[in-house]
Amino acid sequence: MYKTISNKIIREFKPCYDPSKFITDENEELPIKDWVQKYRNVIPATDIVWLLLRKEFLSVKDLRLFVVWCARELFKSIENPDERIVEACNVAERYANGEATKEELHTAYDVATYHIYYTASTDANIAAQVATADVAYYVSADAYATAYIVTLAFHDTVSRADDDAYDATRASQLDHLLTYFE
Repeated sequence: MYKTISNKIIREFKPCYDPSKFITDENEELPIKDWVQKYRNVIPATDIVWLLLRKEFLSVKDLRLFVVWCARELFKSIENPDERIVEACNVAERYANGEATKEELHTAYDVATYHIYYTASTDANIAAQVATADVAYYVSADAYATAYIVTLAFHDTVSRADDDAYDATRASQLDHLLTYFE
């Protein structure tokens, strides 16, 4: 697992632009937290989140727990989140901590999504609830892809209103991600 970040390491993940656009010292290699602190006002937060949500930087358990955290943050944008969805996230967290089985995880997902797809009204919160319920299922799949998809859903739901909400969402995600590197 990587403990540092450098342009060479970033290039391994095939970013959509060359990191030397922002980091001109090709020999610079910093501990993850130091690198983020140095470049968080230079490199877009979305790109830093994209980089860190990998098994090369975080354990699968931490990636899964981050997904659950994102879902719980998403609840803040949902008026009266359905208890079945909340429970699905609780089961997902227990699963990440080795306290629930994959069968329990899939059952919680099935219950949550059945409610959303077949009984929920078409209010403004439904997209957020669907994104949140998907955590319960996808947290058992590829953790990197899951984490990135859920952060996008979180960001899209919370920040539809304005760019300030977008920036605040990503900053919040980045702040939380940094707690895994202490």
